Amino acid sequence: MEKRLIELHQQRGRLIERIATQRGTLARQLAPVRTTLDTTDRALAAVRDSACYLRQHPAAVAVLAVALFALKPRMLWRWLQRGFFVWRSGRALRGLLSRLKQ
Repeated sequence: MEKRLIELHQQRGRLIERIATQRGTLARQLAPVRTTLDTTDRALAAVRDSACYLRQHPAAVAVLAVALFALKPRMLWRWLQRGFFVWRSGRALRGLLSRLKQ
């Protein structure tokens, strides 16, 4: 009986070690998912904060709408192109920097 109990304790110890190893492996494999989810959470928080600000400041929305209508469509299109270029350049730079870190 005592021999069986010792075997069970040894088996339990091996299982606990195996579980710890699997948890570590899982944590390493899910690291990219975690960073993506963190980024998504920050983006959603920014959207929520912006929506809350706009609800609290309707005059800002009105000024923005008037500014968009006052700008000529061609000028608005140029500013949108510039913004897209800056955004795309920032993403490329961030990707380059992350590759250099590794």
